[in-house]
Amino acid sequence: MPTMSYRDAIRQAMLEEMRRDPAVVVFCEDARFWTMPTHGFVDEFGPERVPIMPISEEGFTGAAIGAAMTGLRPIVDYTIANLMYVAWDQIVNHAAKNRYLFGGQASVPIVFRAAMKYANATAAQHSDRPYPQLMNVPGLKIVVPSNPADALGLLKSAIRDDDPVVYFEPLRLWGTKGEVPEGEHLVPLGKAAICREGTDVTVVAIGDAVPAALKAAEVLSGEGVDLEVVDPRTLVPLDKATILDSVAKTGRLVIADPAHKTCGAAAEVAAIVAEEGFASLRAPIVRVVAPDVHPPFSPALEALMYPSPARVIAAVQSVAPAELMAR
Repeated sequence: MPTMSYRDAIRQAMLEEMRRDPAVVVFCEDARFWTMPTHGFVDEFGPERVPIMPISEEGFTGAAIGAAMTGLRPIVDYTIANLMYVAWDQIVNHAAKNRYLFGGQASVPIVFRAAMKYANATAAQHSDRPYPQLMNVPGLKIVVPSNPADALGLLKSAIRDDDPVVYFEPLRLWGTKGEVPEGEHLVPLGKAAICREGTDVTVVAIGDAVPAALKAAEVLSGEGVDLEVVDPRTLVPLDKATILDSVAKTGRLVIADPAHKTCGAAAEVAAIVAEEGFASLRAPIVRVVAPDVHPPFSPALEALMYPSPARVIAAVQSVAPAELMAR
């Protein structure tokens, strides 16, 4: 399998879908910047399919939703996730609700791409992880890939979906590389991945917390503790069955999520396991998340906010019994 970066996998997914289906269009502000996944798209597809938008997120989001309802399949590129807030009304009140409001007679096949630029010393106004807020909105599907293969396969599936999909990209994963299957590679929405099988503790990791969890698993394996790492990949719909089955096997759950603690994705996973898998638990559920504070500009301080291998290891040690740690 060829190796490519996370960013190039996103780019490849869009190129493949635009070449396959002329209804796929891209609404973006930065298509000509060489650092963007959409660099060069105007040259290949023309301004009709890649219109360069003014800095008016609410305006071009509304235009894209209208285009989706009349037969196109737009991809809306916000560059940075915080810029989505300007278009919150369009996303929450129109894209998410129009199928319901039209009695099922209309669909909104649209993808909202948002790069989450945290852990980059970009301070509070450019460092949010908005997916927990949108998990509370019926009608939206929410995706957070953690590796290049999933970035490509999930984006292709999102583009082909007939409902609005919000596709979040942890920006610090853009440069990571991995193998990506050749040919038609689709990853279904709503199916979690078991990144590492284990028997002692389940770690459900989201986005770029997945590499941290896998590194923690390597360290702990040397101490005789066997972690199972589960990547939900899609937060809505959430693959509850895979998570519950894993906890039934291990009896212990740690959740690693770069988003804030209160009402976050980690809280939802914890609630599901507490409600539907309580009998399997042999220890309290532990969350490794960002505190409920704005990200500081200082790189040294900001680095302390997010899940790291050391924080995941400490969480696992807190739920694993002494005899397990002494193995």
